[in-house]
Amino acid sequence: MSNGLKGIILLGILVALASCGGNRSATVSDDGDTLRLKYAERLVIVRHDGYSEVTLRNPWKEGKVLHRYLLVPHDAVPPHHNEQGATVVRVPLRRAVVFTTVHTSLLLTFGQKENIAGVADLKYIKIPWIHEQVGQGRIVDCGDGLSPMVEKIIDANADAILLSPFENNGGYGRLEDVDIPLIECAEYMETSPLGRAEWIRFYGMLFGCEQKADSLFAVVDSCYQALSALAKDAPEAPTVLMDKQTGSVWYVPGGRSTIGQMLSDARGDYPFANDTRSGSLPLSFEAVFEQAGQSDVWLFRYDSDHPLTMRELQSEQRGYSQLRPVREGHVYGCNVRTSLFYEQSPFRPDYLLQDFIHILHPGLPLPDTLRYYRRILTSS
Repeated sequence: MSNGLKGIILLGILVALASCGGNRSATVSDDGDTLRLKYAERLVIVRHDGYSEVTLRNPWKEGKVLHRYLLVPHDAVPPHHNEQGATVVRVPLRRAVVFTTVHTSLLLTFGQKENIAGVADLKYIKIPWIHEQVGQGRIVDCGDGLSPMVEKIIDANADAILLSPFENNGGYGRLEDVDIPLIECAEYMETSPLGRAEWIRFYGMLFGCEQKADSLFAVVDSCYQALSALAKDAPEAPTVLMDKQTGSVWYVPGGRSTIGQMLSDARGDYPFANDTRSGSLPLSFEAVFEQAGQSDVWLFRYDSDHPLTMRELQSEQRGYSQLRPVREGHVYGCNVRTSLFYEQSPFRPDYLLQDFIHILHPGLPLPDTLRYYRRILTSS
């Protein structure tokens, strides 16, 4: 990394850390002190005397509440009035069952690995320590996330379950019948990378490491802003094609998705930027080719036990050979099986932004290596 960029990032970090207390300042009202969040739009945190109230805004129903929590210390009495049916969560959590690899990884980052009592979807968790602990019986394997073994969750003596909600899921079945709070981790529905990352502060409150979480987010914020400022100096904005066809459908990130925003922050020209969705946009190959087939660069994710070659890629879909980045050799793949893309990038969007900027603007002063993406070669 050049001395210039180091200076920018270091200055940003120092400023963010110096103002960290400002980020945590509250607006005083009759109903409590509302924590000021910089980017998160679907999270509201209000401090009251003896407890905190956390409201998750429903990402699929505008103006509705997805879930409301009252975070109450173990030695405190819950508020007498709970007319809105909020879920009482005793904090800090001591024995959590975690359904996702990204939140498992975050707890390790927080230094809270001893608070992981159980996991679901173990096959998707690429953290060796978790597998070792499961093998030794210290962490419970609770089975498939869509149909978990409730008895094992109960046997794990869990005081909360962290899982990701999705639209029209019809509830959580038997999990709703046990007396264990369900923490709905909906940060993935935020419309900005830093909005998603800011949920770190909520998870820090849950596990009693709020100061560490606030400091981590301050670093993420400052590094992301420094990188985005650097990208603005790039002379051009290359067009970017994202992801690839799955079956008969090509899912591209919506224009208001975190990836869509990140491409803009990397000074990339995203052909679907005007789309208003925050999720994925399902399209046919023909529709993608018409709108983005002449892009300068193609970036996609894949899952394989070896690096993908251009020959293998073109064998998946003969139409790929017609794409301009394929013809000109500007194709980059992220192997999610061998990288920590899913474990790191949701809460460290600065890591992914640096990869995007490195690929789109190779002339800018950045490290020579990529963290997640690799150029797809003609042969291995």
